[in-house]
Amino acid sequence: MTTFWSIWVIVLTLACLALCFGLLVWNLKNYTGVEEGESCGHEFDGIEEINNPLPRWWTIMFFATFAWAAVYLILYPGMGNFEGISKWTSSNQGVKSIAESKQAVVDNEAAGKRVQLDQEIRNADERFGPVFQQFAKQDVKDLARNEEALEIGQRLFSQNCAQCHGSDARGGQGFPNLTDNDWLYGGTPDAIKASLLHGRVAAMPAWQDALGDQGIKEMTAYVLSLSGRTVNQKDAAAGQAKFAMCAACHGMDGKGNYAFGAPNLTDNIWLYGGSQRAVEETLRNGRAGVMPAWKDILGEDKVHILTAYVYSLSQDK
Repeated sequence: MTTFWSIWVIVLTLACLALCFGLLVWNLKNYTGVEEGESCGHEFDGIEEINNPLPRWWTIMFFATFAWAAVYLILYPGMGNFEGISKWTSSNQGVKSIAESKQAVVDNEAAGKRVQLDQEIRNADERFGPVFQQFAKQDVKDLARNEEALEIGQRLFSQNCAQCHGSDARGGQGFPNLTDNDWLYGGTPDAIKASLLHGRVAAMPAWQDALGDQGIKEMTAYVLSLSGRTVNQKDAAAGQAKFAMCAACHGMDGKGNYAFGAPNLTDNIWLYGGSQRAVEETLRNGRAGVMPAWKDILGEDKVHILTAYVYSLSQDK
C-alpha cells in the first residue's frame, strides 16, 4: 500500500471513531428542553415517546468498545501500513515462492515478529510430526491397508491434490485419473512417490511446423487407428510412415514409455480428450502439463502417507 493510501485509511479510521465517540457523548446530555422522564409530545398507535437517557449499561458498553478499538489498533495491524506495536501478523504477506516463505519465517524469528500461521504450523508439526514419522517407517503397500493411515492420506489429498484430480481422484481433462491403473510414469509405490516428491513436467512437443496441416491430419488418423478407431486408411498409412518421430517416446508400437511419461496410444484412454479435434490440437500445439513437487511443501513423511493413499485408489481395479 502506498503512503498516500495508508494515510487515507488511517485518517478515515480515526475520523470515524472520533465522530462516533462525539455522537455518543452528545447523546448523554439533554438538549430537548423536556425534563427527563417527561413526554416528548409524540404518540403513535398508543405508544408515547418519553425523554429517557441511554441505559447506563449500554453507555458503558459503548465506551468499552471504543477503549477496545484503541487498544486493538495500537497493538495489531489494521490501519494502513502501521504494523502494530505487538509485531503480530496473521501470515507472511507478499511471498511468491516456497523459498521466500521459508526465508520470511527465519527473518520474522530474527526480528521478533509473531506470525500466527507460522506458529500454528509449528504447533501442528510438534503434535502430529511423531505420527507421520511412525507411518513413514512402514512399507507403502502395508500402509495402503491401514485404515488410520488412509484417513490421514485422504485428508492430505483433499487439501492438496483434489483441486486438480478432483475429490474422487478421477481427474478431468488434462488431469490424470488416479483410480484406473493407467499411469504415465508408472503405478508402483516408488514411481508414485517419485512423482509426488519431485513433480512431473510434460514434454509433448508441438509438431505443426514439422508436419504442416496435412501431416497433422495424417498423423491424427494413424494415432486414432492405434486404439481401434475407424479412420481414413489412406491418411493413416501416410501417418504411419511419419510415426518414427513419435516412436522415440511412445515406442514403435505406440504403447508408451514410463521413463518419459509418454502415454499408451493404443488403449483409448486420453488425458486431453480422444476426439479427432483434441488429438489434432495435441499434435499441433503440444502439451506442457505440470505436476508440482510436494517434497518442500509437505515433507517426505507426509508424502509417504499420501503415496499409500494414492496407491490404494487403483488397487482392485
